[in-house]
Amino acid sequence: MTDTPPYFRIDPDAALRDLGDPATTEGFAAIARACAAGRKDLISRGINERGERRLRPFSTWEITRYLIPVAPAHFRRVLRANPELPQGYSESEGGAKWFSLDEVLKLRAFFGAEGSKAKKYLPYRPKGLPAKVVTVANFKGGVGKTSTAAHLAMSAALDGYRVLAIDLDSQGSMTSIFGGEVADEWDTVFPLVARHYARFVEAENERRAKRGDARLTLDETLKDALTVKAADLVRKTHWPNIDLIGAQLNLYWAEFQIPVWRMAAGGWNLWDALGETLADDHLLTDYDIIFLDTPPALGYLTINGLSAADILLVPLGASFLEFDSTGRFFDMLHSTFSSIEDGENRAARALGRPETMFQWDAVRAVVTRFDAAQQGELASLMQAYLGRTLSPHRQDFTALIGQAGEQVRGIYEADYRDFNRETYARGRETFDATYAMLKSLILGAWRRDEVAGREAAE
Repeated sequence: MTDTPPYFRIDPDAALRDLGDPATTEGFAAIARACAAGRKDLISRGINERGERRLRPFSTWEITRYLIPVAPAHFRRVLRANPELPQGYSESEGGAKWFSLDEVLKLRAFFGAEGSKAKKYLPYRPKGLPAKVVTVANFKGGVGKTSTAAHLAMSAALDGYRVLAIDLDSQGSMTSIFGGEVADEWDTVFPLVARHYARFVEAENERRAKRGDARLTLDETLKDALTVKAADLVRKTHWPNIDLIGAQLNLYWAEFQIPVWRMAAGGWNLWDALGETLADDHLLTDYDIIFLDTPPALGYLTINGLSAADILLVPLGASFLEFDSTGRFFDMLHSTFSSIEDGENRAARALGRPETMFQWDAVRAVVTRFDAAQQGELASLMQAYLGRTLSPHRQDFTALIGQAGEQVRGIYEADYRDFNRETYARGRETFDATYAMLKSLILGAWRRDEVAGREAAE
C-alpha cells in the first residue's frame, strides 16, 4: 500500500543496512572537522585574493538613498567641484559609480562639514557621554538573536557610528558573520572577566593582610589575566567602522570557572565584571555603540551582558511557544536581578552604603521572522499584552534575508545587482525599520542623559 504513512513501511533489515556503525566519541571529532571545513569553504566565498573578508562597494543610488541624505544630481555636482574627494569607480564606460564604505564615510564627513546646515549628515552623538551598550538576549534559541544583533551593528555602521561587536556566545555565530578568527578563550572576553576577579583578589588580599587572615589564591591564570587589556582582544573586521571581540567554543569554560571564583570570594560582584572592564579600558569612549550577542541561556556571561547593557533587546517569534518562553525569560530576569539587589542591599543597609539598583534605559521585545499571513492575529495578541515593551515593528522574513544567511553574510552585504533594486529595497526595509526603532531608543537615552547632566550642573 502506497497511501499508508511512511513509518508503516519500514523493514528492519533495510533499516539495519541504513543505520551504519555505532557512534563513538571520536566520531564527534570527525563531524566537527567536516563542519569546520564546510564553514571555511562558505566563508571563503566572501573573501578577496589576499584571503581576507571584503565588504562590497556601494553605488551612487544606494549612497543617496540610504547613506547620505542628498539628491543624486547634487551629489555628482559636489564630486565634480571637489576632485580631492573620493570619486568612486565605474565598471563600464558611463556606468554607475561605486564607492567603498571608507570612501562613503569620508564623503559623509565632508557633507557634514560643508553641506546644508538644515540637514543632518552626521549621526547624533553627544560629546562627553559614553557609548550605549545594546545587549541582544533571549534564552530560547532560534529566535533570530544573532542575526538581529549583527544586522543592527551593520545598520549603525552604515549610519556612520563607530561600532564594537562583542560575541559572548561560545557558538561564535556573530564572530563568523564578521569573519573573526579566534584561537582560544584568551582571545575572547574571558581574560577581561578573569582580570576583574584578579583585581578584586589583589584588593581583598590587602584587606586580609591587615586583618591577619589567610590570603586568596592568585594562580597563574589570574596573573596572566592581569596583563590583558581590551585593546589586545579587539580585532578589525572587513567593515571599516565595526570592530569585534570574538568567541569560540572554549569560552564556555567561563560558565564553570566564574562560579568557582565567586565561591572562593563571595564579595566579588561577578555581574559587574564586563561592564566595569568596558569602562576601565575606555571602550565606552572609543566607540559610539557596543553590541553584545549573548548565549541562548541565562548563564554567567549572559548576566554580565545584561548588567552591562543600557538597552536590552529580546527577539522572539510570533508563536505561542516563543511567547511563553520569553515570558519565562523575563520572569527569570526578575528573579535573578532582584535576588542580587536583595543580597547586596542587606549588606549595604547594615553598613550605611548606597543601595544597588539595576537600571536600563529601555527594554524592548521585537518580533522576528514574521509572516503576516500566518502570524498576524497572534502578534496582535502579543502586542495587546506586552504594550510598549513589544516594538510595534515586526521584522519580516524575506527571500533576501534567507539567501544572505545561506551565504554567511548580512543583507547589507548583499549586492542588489544579484537581485534587482526593488527586491533589494523590500528585503532591507525590515531591518532598516528595526534599526530605526533601536536608534530612537539610543538617541532618546542620550538626550535624557544630556538633560540630566545640564540639570545637575545648574
